[in-house]
Amino acid sequence: MAAGQVTDKTAAVIGSGFGGLAAAIRLQSAGVQTVLYEARDKPGGRAYVYHDDGYTFDAGPTVVTAPHTLEELFELSDRKLEDYIELMEVAPMYRLIWSDGDRFDYTRDADKMIEQIRQRSEKDAEGYQKFFKYSEKVFDKGYTDLVDRPFLRFSDMLKVTPDLMKLRAERSVYKTVSKYVKDEHLRQAMSFHSLLVGGNPFQTSSIYTLIHYLERQWGVYFPRGGTHALVRALVKLFEELGGEIRLNSPVKQARLIHDNKQHEIIDGNGQQQIFDIVVSNADIHHTYDRIYGEHKVAKKRAKKLEKMDWSMSLFVLHFGTDIEYKDVAHHTILFGPRYKGLLDEIFKGTKLPEDFSLYLHVPTVTDPKLAPEGCSAGYVLAPVPHLGRADVDWETIAEDYADKIIKALEVELPDLSKHIVTRRHFTPKMFESELVAYKGSAFSVAPKLTQSAYFRPHNKDKKIPGLYFVGAGTHPGAGLPGVINSAKATVRLAMSDLTQQ
Repeated sequence: MAAGQVTDKTAAVIGSGFGGLAAAIRLQSAGVQTVLYEARDKPGGRAYVYHDDGYTFDAGPTVVTAPHTLEELFELSDRKLEDYIELMEVAPMYRLIWSDGDRFDYTRDADKMIEQIRQRSEKDAEGYQKFFKYSEKVFDKGYTDLVDRPFLRFSDMLKVTPDLMKLRAERSVYKTVSKYVKDEHLRQAMSFHSLLVGGNPFQTSSIYTLIHYLERQWGVYFPRGGTHALVRALVKLFEELGGEIRLNSPVKQARLIHDNKQHEIIDGNGQQQIFDIVVSNADIHHTYDRIYGEHKVAKKRAKKLEKMDWSMSLFVLHFGTDIEYKDVAHHTILFGPRYKGLLDEIFKGTKLPEDFSLYLHVPTVTDPKLAPEGCSAGYVLAPVPHLGRADVDWETIAEDYADKIIKALEVELPDLSKHIVTRRHFTPKMFESELVAYKGSAFSVAPKLTQSAYFRPHNKDKKIPGLYFVGAGTHPGAGLPGVINSAKATVRLAMSDLTQQ
């Protein structure tokens, strides 16, 4: 038996999002017999897939960064990621378009970035290079040192506090960027990334500026066949290792038995099974409030979570066209006429804003086979308030809201409204009903400084033995590198506990 392996223990992983899949693969690779429960008919969690009339629509996520985190999952069993899936680099990483017609290609090529900035301002070109060096320092401390390290004790936080304070982690992403560049469009270009993990650039800690360095260091990728092809590759690896995935099997209840040493799982099909440990990739509030709801500690945890700030929700629209849009970027950010004002309404307001900023994803630019020949498939999302903040009748307004978004996209996709042949939407209400996301939040607990590291829900529950968490709701947070690294931190804790039993 290989060092660090445990062959007489069992684990249940609840939810097959990227965090759950990564945890299941790590556990199974370590010899722990693992069952992966998934409520829906396909694996992937938020990374679901729809097939409409020859069009493939990934539900998300669509931005793949830090590919080494995926490679590690295959290397655990001496396999190679490239034997299972092809990751294609995307360039530019993002195209940014403002409502006044201004454009900027956000690229991995440092010279191109600097030249574009220099055309706007020589001083900002110098400032940007200083910002990049700052981002590298933050990356070294905030990612390399901390991303896969669990924070279970306050003393863990105290050890890193001096470094974080030195980097001015208490400042927001936007405020930090503003120190280095003065052009307002450049400030938006360098600060929007925190929205990709559910954070308000005006509230999220400057630690999240590390995303800029991370993307420059490793690039942005897209899997051939779509994001769900990557999900299927991970499922294949898990099953080759001997793991079992159960689709259409929502976990209804989990309870501690045998003097709190084991967990009995009851799924929606009435099946019961006993496990030594449980790793939840389900919504963290749902896990405590419903799945472990009979446990008094779990109820307290759920109440505490209800008092925390939760990330915004999303309105997502998928569409297929009868023509091919070639002269577009794979990823495009379309900024609305307002930046801070819009974000204030999304994160602090009580109604749906009249305007919006959009993220447009056209995967057929990179992989034409995701649509019929001569056609395009697209995905656009608008950040919107979560259900606990704005009382919106999404069933009534969804189609009209989608029409409004389609019109706005015509600045980049000419005559789009005339060429859509199939479309579907996903609303905050559907985040709540289909993904059991608390308040319809798209990224779980908001990633601000007072809800990060030790202050974020922990990877291991200290009072419910054998219960662990992965995914956006625990450390380090949302985003593909975040949830995959959460599995690394969590399984390390679980294996340490299992080997001591």
